[in-house]
Amino acid sequence: MADEPQKKPHLSALVGHTNGLTKPASLAAATRAGGGGGGGGGGGGSATASSKKLVIKNFRERPKLPDNYTQDTWQKLHEAVGAIQSSISIKYNLEELYQAVENLCSYKVSATLYKQLRQVCEDHVKAQILQFREYPFLVHRNDSLDSLLFLKKINKCWQDHCRQMIMIRSIFLFLDRTYVLQNSMLPSIWDMGLELFRNHVISDKQVQNKTIDGILLLIERERTGEAVDRSLLRSLLSMLSDLQQVYKESFEQRFLEETNCLYAAEGQRLMQEREVPEYLHHVSKRLEEEGDRVITYLDHSTQKPLIACVEKQLLGEHLSAILQKGLDNLLDENRIADLTQMYQLFSRVKGGQQILLQHWSEYIKNFGTTIVVNPEKDKDMVQELLDFKDKVDHIIEVCFQKNEKFINLMKESFETFINKRPNKPAELIAKYVDSKLRAGNKEATDEELERILDKIMIIFRFIHGKDVFEAFYKKDLAKRLLVGKSASVDAEKSMLSKLKHECGAAFTSKLEGMFKDMELSKDVMVQFKQYMQNQSDPGNIDLTVNILTMGYWPTYTPMEVHLNSEMIKLQEVFKTFYLGKHSGRKLQWQTTLGHAVLKAEFKEGKKEFQVSLFQTLVLLMFNEGDEFSFEEIKMATGVEDSELRRTLQSLACGKARVLIKNPKGKDVEDGDKFIFNGDFKHKLFRIKINQIQMKETVEEQVSTTERVFQDRQYQIDAAIVRIMKMRKTLGHNLLVSELYNQLKFPVKPGDLKKRIESLIDRDYMERDKDNPNQYHYVA
Repeated sequence: MADEPQKKPHLSALVGHTNGLTKPASLAAATRAGGGGGGGGGGGGSATASSKKLVIKNFRERPKLPDNYTQDTWQKLHEAVGAIQSSISIKYNLEELYQAVENLCSYKVSATLYKQLRQVCEDHVKAQILQFREYPFLVHRNDSLDSLLFLKKINKCWQDHCRQMIMIRSIFLFLDRTYVLQNSMLPSIWDMGLELFRNHVISDKQVQNKTIDGILLLIERERTGEAVDRSLLRSLLSMLSDLQQVYKESFEQRFLEETNCLYAAEGQRLMQEREVPEYLHHVSKRLEEEGDRVITYLDHSTQKPLIACVEKQLLGEHLSAILQKGLDNLLDENRIADLTQMYQLFSRVKGGQQILLQHWSEYIKNFGTTIVVNPEKDKDMVQELLDFKDKVDHIIEVCFQKNEKFINLMKESFETFINKRPNKPAELIAKYVDSKLRAGNKEATDEELERILDKIMIIFRFIHGKDVFEAFYKKDLAKRLLVGKSASVDAEKSMLSKLKHECGAAFTSKLEGMFKDMELSKDVMVQFKQYMQNQSDPGNIDLTVNILTMGYWPTYTPMEVHLNSEMIKLQEVFKTFYLGKHSGRKLQWQTTLGHAVLKAEFKEGKKEFQVSLFQTLVLLMFNEGDEFSFEEIKMATGVEDSELRRTLQSLACGKARVLIKNPKGKDVEDGDKFIFNGDFKHKLFRIKINQIQMKETVEEQVSTTERVFQDRQYQIDAAIVRIMKMRKTLGHNLLVSELYNQLKFPVKPGDLKKRIESLIDRDYMERDKDNPNQYHYVA
C-alpha cells in the first residue's frame, strides 16, 4: 500500500573473502528509523504522490544495553572464533555475529574487543608451534623426503592460518574499519594475524631454519634438472614475503649466497669442459631459468640481485677467458648465431662490451695484417680485403646490432693494418680497379661493377699514401684510354667522380685532363680527315692520332724506330696540319703506344690483323721477302732488342702464328730465322694479335714509387715555404706540427728535417743565431 513503510533491507549471510567485505546495513539504525528510508537495499513497494510524509525523530536518550550483554556477546564471538580455528561449523548466523560486533563497537567497548580477539588468536597460534617442535628436525639437509613433508606441514599451517584470519576478519570487519582504522598504532586484524604467525611460528629458529633449508634444497634440486612442486615453493615464498622482513633477511641472503657458490663452481668447471659456443648457450639457458624462477615463485625484488649474481659468476669472471678461447674461431668460421649470442651476453655485464671491442679490434688487425704483409698474397690481396670487409660489416650489422663503437673501431683497425706495409696496398688497389674497368671483363654487369667500385673506395679510404694509388691508377688509365681497352666510359667517369668526391678536385685534375685530351683528339681527327680529303695525294693509310698533354699523362720513354716512307710522310702531313692550327707547340711521337690494322692475303683467303706498331713494322718486311733472320729484322726495324724479341714471340710462338720460327721454341734467340706462313688459317676474319706483355718489372714499380717520392719532396718543400712565408718566424716543433696537418701523405720526422736543411742550404729560410730550433723566412 502507498502509505506503508518500505520493507527492511534483506541482510545476506557473510562469507569470507580475501578482498574485504561490504559493510551490511545496520539493524539498530533500521529499528530506530521505524522503517526503511531512502537508499538501502531493495524495498517492497514504491511510494505514490499521495503517500504520507515519514518523519524520523531522534531518541530522547540513548538505549541501554541489557545486563551481561557485553559478556554474553563476547562469549558467542569467542565460540565462533574457536569454531573457525578448529574448522568446525559455527552455531550462529554470520550476519548475527557481524551485527553483534557492530553493537559492541557502538557502545565503546572496541578496545576491549580488539584485545580479547588478539589474545584468542595469539593463544591459537602459540599452540601451533607445538606440532613442529614435536616434528623430528633434520640432522642432514639432504634428507629430502623429511624436508618435503615438513614443508608441506608448514605450508598447511600457513594456509589454514590465512583462511581462518579471513573468516575472523569478516566477522570483525566493523571493528577493523572503525576502531582499528582510527588508531594508527594498531595493526589491522589481517596484519595482526601475520604478526602473530611471524612472532610465534616463523621466528622460531628451528622452524625458520628448517623451512628455509627445505626451500633451498628444492630450488637446488630443480637447478640440477629434477621436477619439484613449484606451487609449494610459490606458497612458502609468498608466506615469507607476507611476513615482511623474513624473506629479505632470512631467505634471500642465504639464497643469493648459495646461488653465488653454485655458479662460481659451475663457471670454473664448464669453462674447462666446454667449447665457447656450448658454454654461452648454457649461460643463456641458466639466465632464462633464473628469470622463470622469479616469475614463478620468487619475489620480484630478487630478480635484479639474482640475475646479477648469475651474470657475474658465469660471465663477468670469465670474459677474457671466453674471448681468448673462442672469439677468433667464431670469427674465422663466421658463426653468426654464436657471435650474436656472445654480444648479447657480454652487453649484460659491466665492461663486457669494452673487452669485446678490444678483442674485436685485435682480431681485425691480426687477420688484416696477414693479408697485407705477405708478398705471396699480393695477387689476391685486394679481393681478400674486400671479402674480409664484407664479412666484418655483416657481423656488425647482424651480430653487433650496428653498434657505432664497433663500426668506428673496425675502421680504425683497418686503417692501422693496411698502412703497415707502405705503398703496396695502394698500388694493388689501383691495379685491381684496372682489372675491373678493362675491356673483356665479363664478370660483372654495370650495376655490379658500380657496387664493386663503391667497395673499393671504402678500402681506398683507409690508405694514407693516396698519391701512390694516383700514380699507378694514372698509368693504367692511360693504357685503357690509348689502346681502347676501357670497358665502359660511364664506369670510368663514375670512378673518377668517386675519387674526386673522396680526395678533392686537385687529386683528379690530371686524370680529368686525360679524358679531355681524348675528347679533343676526336675533334682534331674530324678536322684532319677533312684536311686530308683536300690533299692531292691522300695516301693509302688512314692515320688516327691522340694528342696528349705531357703534364697529364705518365712519362713514356721515346723509342726511335725505322718507319716506312709512307708512314713518315703521313706523320709530316699531320705535323704541318696541327702546327698550322696551334703555333708554338712541339709534337713528340710515342711509337710504343702505336697500333695498326693490316690487311693480308693467304692461301685460305684475306685476313685483317689488329697489331702494335712494332708488330706492324716486322710484318711489313715480309712484303719484300719470305725469310729474315733476327738480326736482319732488328737492323731493318730499329726496334729495341728485348721489345723485338717479345714482338717476334707474339707473331711466331702465340696462338695466331703468322710467322714460322726456325728452329722451333718458345724463346727468340740470336740467329733464329723467321718465315712467312702462307698456309696460315684462322676461323675469324679480323684477328687481334696481342703483344706479349712484359711483366711489370720491379724496376718499373720502383720507378713509379720513386716518382711519387720525388713529388712528395716538392710538396713538402712547398708546404714549408708556404708556412714560413705566412709566419715569418717559427720554432721547429711548431713547424713540424703544422706540416703534419697540411700534408696528405705519411711522412717521417727525419724526412721533414732533411727538407728543412735543404731549404736552409738553398736560402729559403735560416736558423736563428741564438736558438738553433728557431727558423726565419728569408724573403
